Amino acid sequence: MTTLTRVGAVAALLVSGLAVAAPAQAEPLSPGLVASMRDAFGLTEQQARTRIAREATATRLAPDARRAAGEAFGGSWFDADAGALVVGVTDEAAAKRVRAAGAEARVVAHTAAELDRVKDRVDALSRAGGVPAAVASWHPDPRSGAVVVNVEAGAQAREVAEFLDRAARLGPIEVNTEGVTRPVPFAAGTVGGDPYYTGNVRCSIGFSVHGGYVTAGHCGGTGAQVYGWDRSWQGQFAGSSFPGNDYAWVRTGGGWWNAPVVLGWGTVSDALVRGSWEAPVGTSVCRSGSTTRWHCGVVQSRNETIHYAQGDVHQMAGTSVCAEGGDSGGSFITGDQAQGVTSGGYGNCSSGGRTWFQPINEILSTYGLRLLTA
Repeated sequence: MTTLTRVGAVAALLVSGLAVAAPAQAEPLSPGLVASMRDAFGLTEQQARTRIAREATATRLAPDARRAAGEAFGGSWFDADAGALVVGVTDEAAAKRVRAAGAEARVVAHTAAELDRVKDRVDALSRAGGVPAAVASWHPDPRSGAVVVNVEAGAQAREVAEFLDRAARLGPIEVNTEGVTRPVPFAAGTVGGDPYYTGNVRCSIGFSVHGGYVTAGHCGGTGAQVYGWDRSWQGQFAGSSFPGNDYAWVRTGGGWWNAPVVLGWGTVSDALVRGSWEAPVGTSVCRSGSTTRWHCGVVQSRNETIHYAQGDVHQMAGTSVCAEGGDSGGSFITGDQAQGVTSGGYGNCSSGGRTWFQPINEILSTYGLRLLTA
């Protein structure tokens, strides 16, 4: 977790210069997944298997634990050290119900609904043109009990300090400046690989659905024609939204067929997709894309607003996974559960970086799609 500073102190600085045994696995693991997790997190094979199993348990437990918390729900996250789901609650009665449901509980100062309302107020500031370019994103963080605003390190503009002063009046705000760079969408010009193309733009397929696949909205507008890796006609965008959202779906044709797999690119075997349970913050996640192929990290945030130059994108999930141009639209997956499609970020897969994805279940719900599963 990056270092967070209370907003009052950072705003002042900005003016002058910002300084248990593992549960049994319900389904067989995709070949190569254990090795990928072992390499990404420096684990032994048994530690990787244990983490995968515990994350699967936490993911499936999360909806029941949230219901048990009721109106006192303050968010949830996966604690990798404890190997357990942690649920924030605002009173001890709710904590007892959460523990009875099988999760750990921690008393926090604010409910998730309260933090979401604060984030919505920051969104409103941005719609009014009140967010400087040096502000990269913002998201509710149940672990700190505040909305975290990510600001590029070294930003000295007075307008940033003024924005943070305004934000502080909206509710609990913390500022993170560690390792922050302005994110950009990960589309790219035409190059080789295993992509799909819209004009001279290359992006990556996300997940197969009945009748096509989902991907990133910034890769093409509704009605845009799509061509496969061999440049033969593949279909067209049946729906697309960007900015505001960053999702789309392509209705396939021309003899192309869809399969419930995510390419492992030889790093791991192709992963089967069996569902779309939402992985809690702190859970491991892997990404597949046509430029940098297969990389893993952890989910770091949910419901984050990304301040792209093209406009804000809402309800994103932040990760520690790297990506590069052309990876846009590609798959984020935890175990065998689809998580979302690659949007953008910063950095690269040589020196590292961060990437955000648009959650899959929102896309499926918006367009009335059914995920293709094994």
